[in-house]
Amino acid sequence: MIKFHPSPQQITEFVEGSLTPAVSLLVSAHSDMCEQCQMRIESETESLAADMVLEIEESFDESAQFGDMLSQITQAPSSLESDARTSKETSIFKEKSVTIELDGRTFKLPRTLHRYIDKTGNWSSLVGKLWQAPVDLGNQGVANFIFMGSGGSVPEHTHRGTEYTLVIDGEFSDGLANYDTGDFIFMDGNKTHTPKSDTKEGCLVFSIVDQPLHFTSGLARLLNPFSHLFFR
Repeated sequence: MIKFHPSPQQITEFVEGSLTPAVSLLVSAHSDMCEQCQMRIESETESLAADMVLEIEESFDESAQFGDMLSQITQAPSSLESDARTSKETSIFKEKSVTIELDGRTFKLPRTLHRYIDKTGNWSSLVGKLWQAPVDLGNQGVANFIFMGSGGSVPEHTHRGTEYTLVIDGEFSDGLANYDTGDFIFMDGNKTHTPKSDTKEGCLVFSIVDQPLHFTSGLARLLNPFSHLFFR
């Protein structure tokens, strides 16, 4: 059951297009998995569209010119719908894969992340039962698929910047909360946590950070000068 969602402000900024590309990507991917947020986005979109129509109406003298334009728009749906269907069918036809694999396991990704499958690098083993596959987002941020095997964990750390994480498959806890498939998680320098998966199936997440992690406990602190090598 999904318990953690984008904030109402993030949903509004997502609809308005004012979120950063990285955060917008995570909000979109989360909404693919969350019916509640899909409905919130649809409601916000309808509200924004209504406001835009009102502004257009007010920009015309009376309603004559607007009526002519509206008449032209309402007469066009058939061709527009046809183009939309063609575009959708072409998109489905071109779609190569909707999954990624690790050690014989296959994980289905939310629709928004499908286009990044071909931009995902090879898996590499980190500390313990932890694997990482980098994702090329261009200049949008540093992204990775991270898999925590059963009993695997990321050493205790905080953040020099921000970290947005989406749980793709499975469950994990971090000393602050328990997270499940579909949860949208935000972390910054005000929080210290130790992500760990104790379930038999392990847990796959998609994470975007804008600065390397800062390890805070035990021998892991010795990794700080090299933390950019672990989550890059």
